[in-house]
Amino acid sequence: MRTVFKWIGRAMGGLVVVVLLGLLVVYLLSERRLNRVYDLRMEHVVIAGDQGTIDRGRHLAVAVTMCSECHGDDFGGKVVLDEPIGHVEAPNLTSGEGSVVRNYTDEDWVRAIRHGVDRYGRALMVMPSKDYHALSDDEVNAIVCYIRSLPPVNSVHERSWLTPLGRLLYVTGQLPVLSAEIMDHGADRDAAPAPGPTVEYGRHMAAMGGCVGCHGEDLAGGPIPGGPPTWPPAANLTPDPAHGIGKWTEADFFRALREGKRPGGDTISAVMPWRYTAQLTDDDIRALWLYLRTVPPLERPASAR
Repeated sequence: MRTVFKWIGRAMGGLVVVVLLGLLVVYLLSERRLNRVYDLRMEHVVIAGDQGTIDRGRHLAVAVTMCSECHGDDFGGKVVLDEPIGHVEAPNLTSGEGSVVRNYTDEDWVRAIRHGVDRYGRALMVMPSKDYHALSDDEVNAIVCYIRSLPPVNSVHERSWLTPLGRLLYVTGQLPVLSAEIMDHGADRDAAPAPGPTVEYGRHMAAMGGCVGCHGEDLAGGPIPGGPPTWPPAANLTPDPAHGIGKWTEADFFRALREGKRPGGDTISAVMPWRYTAQLTDDDIRALWLYLRTVPPLERPASAR
C-alpha cells in the first residue's frame, strides 16, 4: 500500500510540475506579445478645427464610435471589464490628473486611434482600432478636437492586466485583446462618403462604429471577439428572415437602436450599446438600415443580444 501511495505522490508531483511549466510558458509567451513594441512610421499631421469641428467630433465620439462607452461620459476613464479573464480600465483622456494623453502629439493621437498603439509603441488593450482604422482624416481630426476641448477630470487608473486564464485564452487565439496585433496597419482606406441616408455611408458607419467588430465581417453574429464568456453572442444583422433581421421593418430597426427593444418588445442586452446609438441622427440610422438590407442573408443562428 505504501508503494501505491508513493507512486500516486510521484504522479501528482509530476502533474504539478507540468502545470507550473505550462503556466510559465503561457506567461512568457503572453508577456512577449503584450509588450511588443510596434515601429509605425507616422506622417506629420496637424489637428485643428473650429466649433463646428468640435460639434461633429462629439457626435462621432459619443454616438458613432462610442468612445465614451469605455472612457466614460466625461472621458475620465472607468473600469471596462472585471472578469475571471482579467481587469481592464479605459484611461483618462482629459487633461486632468491621471491623463495618459497630456503630452500626446497630433501623431500620437492618430497612432492610438487608428493603430491601437501608444506613444511608446506598445499595443493598447481592448482598443478597437481595427474598426477605427476606417476613420477618415477629417473624422479623426474632429474626434481629437472634441476630446481636447473637454474640461479636465482628475481620475487615475491602474494598468489593465490578464489573469492566468485570460493569458491562456489570449495565447491560444480565443481572446483577441490587441487590435494592433490582428490588423493590417498598412491597409488602404476608402474615401469617407458624405454623411447622409445612403448605402455608402451606412457601410462606412458599420465599419467605424463597431458593427463589424462585434457582429463579424459578414454581420451574421456570434461570440464577440475579445468579450468575456459571460457576454451573449452578437445578433445576426443580415436580412435572413429566420435568423437575421429579414422580417424587421425600418421602424423596428429604429426602435432597437433608440430604445433597445426588439420587434416583440423584449429588451436587448445592455452589452448592445443602444444608450449611445440612441443619439444617432435619423439619417445615420437610416443609412445603417439601407446598408444592412444589401448584405447577403446568412442562416447562421445567433442569439440576439
